[in-house]
Amino acid sequence: MTDPANTTASPAPKSMDAIMALCKRRGFIFQASDIYGGINGFWDYGPLGAQLKKNLRDAWWQDMIMRPCWGANGPNGQPVRCVPLETRIIQHPKVWEASGHVAGFNDPMVDDKETKGRFRADHLIGAFCAPIDAPAPTTAGLPAFTIVSSTPGEAVTILTDDKKLRKLLGVDGLEPVAASSSGQALFKCEYKGKPVHALFAQVPMETLKAQFGNIPSPFTGKPGSLTEPRQFNLMFKTYVGATASQDDIAYLRPETAQGIFVHFKNVADTTRVKMPFGIGNVGTSFRNEVTPRNFTFRSREFEQMELEFFCHPDESQEWYKFWRDFRMEWWKRIGLAGENLILREHDKDELSHYSCGTSDVEYRFPFTAPGFGELEGIAHRGNFDLTQHQKHSGAKMEYNDTERGEILPNGGRRGERYLPHCIEPAAGLDRGVLAILCEAYTKDESRPSPEFMKFNPRVAPIKAAVFPLVGKDGMPEVADKLHAELSARFWRLGAIECDEKQTIGKRYARMDEAGCPFCFTIDGDTLKDQTVTVRDRDTGGQQRIGIDKVSAFVADKIGE
Repeated sequence: MTDPANTTASPAPKSMDAIMALCKRRGFIFQASDIYGGINGFWDYGPLGAQLKKNLRDAWWQDMIMRPCWGANGPNGQPVRCVPLETRIIQHPKVWEASGHVAGFNDPMVDDKETKGRFRADHLIGAFCAPIDAPAPTTAGLPAFTIVSSTPGEAVTILTDDKKLRKLLGVDGLEPVAASSSGQALFKCEYKGKPVHALFAQVPMETLKAQFGNIPSPFTGKPGSLTEPRQFNLMFKTYVGATASQDDIAYLRPETAQGIFVHFKNVADTTRVKMPFGIGNVGTSFRNEVTPRNFTFRSREFEQMELEFFCHPDESQEWYKFWRDFRMEWWKRIGLAGENLILREHDKDELSHYSCGTSDVEYRFPFTAPGFGELEGIAHRGNFDLTQHQKHSGAKMEYNDTERGEILPNGGRRGERYLPHCIEPAAGLDRGVLAILCEAYTKDESRPSPEFMKFNPRVAPIKAAVFPLVGKDGMPEVADKLHAELSARFWRLGAIECDEKQTIGKRYARMDEAGCPFCFTIDGDTLKDQTVTVRDRDTGGQQRIGIDKVSAFVADKIGE
């Protein structure tokens, strides 16, 4: 749940409908299998979206693997060292038994028998009401005047703004009484002519299990139509081989991390990298979400960017703080700087049983505003994963650190064997793209074309556009030459457009919606003095530079 303390004042949220419409119109994101009505929880990336996603993936790869932390030193005073890995979507089933996914990767699910609608039981929102002169309502049972409802599929969020509460309760005049960091909030209001206290909170699982037959359906409002909560495993099951028997069951991975852990010793033994070091992996994962929602935010197929950073247990807290701070700074530099981005440390009751600390980089999406949604988690996993795989596989996962231990007479070290601790910065690539799309979407009614995408030039799918002012007088030939020059230099980083159709204003508007940061126009003066007009996407301002300076101009702006 979102902590009310994190819901700071902010401008009115952007329209998610408008962002989704632009994404489809300009070819950023399409519904998968669109012409057949789509398939829930799956999304495809169009030409602009595919390049935007590639640019974000490449930026992560460069800044986390190839030149980690922009070449900065870690808390040990030495350069950060990381190596790449690529692992398969299907792993041995015992990998997921060892990691706990087979037994514990479940969500409680409730169905509506009438509408066949489905939602996560832990997403059910209740308004627990009691008369003012009675004891304050609690979530321990279903007291008098109780109303139970929810928006199926939405996480519980207590808003500082009471509009959602008024809609849920069907009453006006909510008077806040108290709020807690756990996400519960107590209000005074009037219900059916009686003054009541209304506690707005999740319906406890024990209450839902005991009284599911009495609780109104969030789809119809009718009691008695809900099924009892039951566990729903989130992993996609498949079969390896032709017989498709119980012995052939396998799973599509729900995360990329376990592939790294099972290869820890292989990487340590086949490279010259020394502790501490990281192993990075980017790839597709699958989770059979009960209720995929909010565009690409919660999908059934998604891509992750994960680093497992291994270090000595005594140094793990320092490395946890280092990666936590670096990952927050990285998202800022990639284009999410501002009040929409926060770093939230998990409370103790939120931590996994094996975690020594977890922080989330969270972004204020339009559909979470004024709250935030998780973008990346930075977790101190201890040595839980290596311990589990050592136990279940029988393989020794200890690291022999020859740079530790007592000093021997010859000046060397005796060495120390230990199971390293692991710090895991795990980012959602698709969520990152969605956050960048939401942040970049800008509306300015004073512009001829009011919508534009204010991408950081490093991730912009189109890096520059070259336009001949008119399709004659030698301008197209000059434009083609400049386009070829820029394409030859920057093709790895994004597209270079060249277009001579429609008016120059309409061409500028198309590039604004695509997020192209710079447009270079070839006009009559170009043929005389070899200068071009540079138009800035964000300001609409224009300047003239020499045509021979254009390539260097673009390189400087995109940080090549």
